[in-house]
Amino acid sequence: MTGTQTADEPRGTAADGPPNGPLLDVRDLAVTYPGGAAAVRGVNLSVAAGRKLGIAGESGCGKSTLAMALLRLLPVGTRVSGQILLDGEDVLGMKWGRVRAVRWAGASMVFQGAMHSLNAVHRIGDQIAEPILLHKQATPAAARRRARELLEHVGLPAARADAYPHELSGGQRQRVMIAMALACDPRLIIADEPTTALDVMIQAQILRLIERLVAEQDIGLIMISHDLAVLADTCDRLAVMYAGRVVEEGPARQVYEDARHPYGRALSSAFPRIGDRSSRFAPRGLPGDPPDPAALPSGCTFHPRCPVALDSCAVDDQPLRDAGPGRAAACVRVDGAAGGAGTGADEGDGASGEEPSDGTAPGGAQDEARSSTP
Repeated sequence: MTGTQTADEPRGTAADGPPNGPLLDVRDLAVTYPGGAAAVRGVNLSVAAGRKLGIAGESGCGKSTLAMALLRLLPVGTRVSGQILLDGEDVLGMKWGRVRAVRWAGASMVFQGAMHSLNAVHRIGDQIAEPILLHKQATPAAARRRARELLEHVGLPAARADAYPHELSGGQRQRVMIAMALACDPRLIIADEPTTALDVMIQAQILRLIERLVAEQDIGLIMISHDLAVLADTCDRLAVMYAGRVVEEGPARQVYEDARHPYGRALSSAFPRIGDRSSRFAPRGLPGDPPDPAALPSGCTFHPRCPVALDSCAVDDQPLRDAGPGRAAACVRVDGAAGGAGTGADEGDGASGEEPSDGTAPGGAQDEARSSTP
């Protein structure tokens, strides 16, 4: 693990990764906001080109903070440690000029809330063309042509380039955000709640569009959502975050249908399933809220809400454990030697995970914090 830095101060030398390694490799990432709120604690994740990683969890679990940290978009004074290797180069070690060059061109982000992310007084085409002008050194005419091509690529008429954000529907604005993310041909896209507040039909269209673009352009995708069903349908792998750390990781469909960690199982059970009358008439939820990242409980941070917690859970924190092929979970009930079946699995507690992604992070309201870029 490398040293600690603040968000307004670049850190030493970039690390060289293996030539055939993952597109993005996050190692022991920790984020602490001014005031002491530890929003991300020791997260380890990786994404290969052409693959899709979903990150799920309640509001306040550290998902958005993790996304912002990947491109150093956190507020000034935030302490960040660990490594964020993008194509083998440590983002935390880059000088600011290099960081600006990587944003949009190397990795781009689809922010939450398209209406709030777009500039209300500028036309859509001009906003898409701006990063093209800055990063591609294109002429204004070429940038405008590219902006229209991108709109058509995401299923909008080129003529919408002359529209203002308020003249578009929610689904159209979200497509514009995706077009902007693709403007400089990035290798990695981070989509933070890309389908929030969209109706089911538009949501499905956006998800199919994202899948098509990843497949056609061999882009790596990190998709953040509260909805496990959406992530299971869209992503290859799924990481579940709680209190700033990854508590379960594995193949997306397996995590959704057979979560091994009690928290992952609670999230999955919160969504009614078509044809399952019991879930329709008696959907199961999870009482309480994620803990305050500035005042985390002792031991396993989930134990105050866990229906199958042991006495030891209040004392001993739980690392990610082998929970079967390609799976890991941070639960004392996980028995990796038994193929990932938890000792309490017969009682429905489900405790296991996916491949070791030793990550942790306490979440709080701060994980939704938006920050200004330098």
